[in-house]
Amino acid sequence: MPRFDLSLAELQDYRPEVSEPSDFDEFWSATIAGSREAGGEVTVSAASELYATVDVHDVTFPGYGGDPVKAWLILPAHREGPLPAVVEFVGYGGGRGLPTERLAWATAGYASFVMDTRGQGSVWGSGGETPDPHGSGPAVPGFMTRGIESPETYYYRRVFTDAVRAVDAVRSLPEVDASRVAVTGGSQGGGIAIAAAGLSEGLVAAMPDVPFLCHFERAIGFTGSDPYQEVVRWLAVHRGDEARVFETLSYFDGVNFARRADAPTLFSVGLLDPVCPPSTVYAAFNAYRGAHKEMSVFPFNEHEGGQGYQWEAQAAFLRRVLGGTA
Repeated sequence: MPRFDLSLAELQDYRPEVSEPSDFDEFWSATIAGSREAGGEVTVSAASELYATVDVHDVTFPGYGGDPVKAWLILPAHREGPLPAVVEFVGYGGGRGLPTERLAWATAGYASFVMDTRGQGSVWGSGGETPDPHGSGPAVPGFMTRGIESPETYYYRRVFTDAVRAVDAVRSLPEVDASRVAVTGGSQGGGIAIAAAGLSEGLVAAMPDVPFLCHFERAIGFTGSDPYQEVVRWLAVHRGDEARVFETLSYFDGVNFARRADAPTLFSVGLLDPVCPPSTVYAAFNAYRGAHKEMSVFPFNEHEGGQGYQWEAQAAFLRRVLGGTA
């Protein structure tokens, strides 16, 4: 993939005007409050006896509108007292998968909480188990255009609310130190992590990896890759609906959530990334409100970014943020 976006120097100073609805805060405050008021219990049950060094638990917690959402809770088998927790969100099309695929944070001494993504989990990986029981109007196959006619019906209203409720759920667990919770995820998971950071208070860190769902007005039509191309295909049929679509998306733009997020953050970017173009990642990073922010740059990588190298960078970052201890 040849370089196609701004130079690194231009990216580091890239601060575009991104549309923000005047009722953005009111919309999200009402959405989160309504889902919290819907109630529902967090249930935890032992999931497997195959593991000797970690304890694996199957979790169900109430998400958007009280809908049940699945998650894994993976804990170090040998632990003393409540642990700091990492809430992880999954990339586009994937689900929470199998516990064996999510052991890294627990092996580093953290309580790992992996949120299933509603309606997804059948494109790659080992599957998901959370349905999305809400309908939508005509949509392109995928998730990007489900309910895109309005912010009230848009698919990511439910997903982002699930993410905030996942933070609520993990803070309610006796094994977790509620004052030491971080969020992370790659691609779609990175975009969800930014939203969770902008909508949740008191997080110790946010670590979005090559984040998706940022700076929609640039990404849609700038890159020829899915998932952004799903919106292009929708607009190619629904001619003249651009204003309505971009108004909806402005309620879900990672740049607008980044403006509200204050936890220490470590982003990553692949400078050859055709899925989440570097300028869209930097738009969110440069808008991020928190004073403590770092960026891992992978000059010759596409959407895979740093992979295991980035996890090690995240683990080191989180240890520093927590004062040198897990």
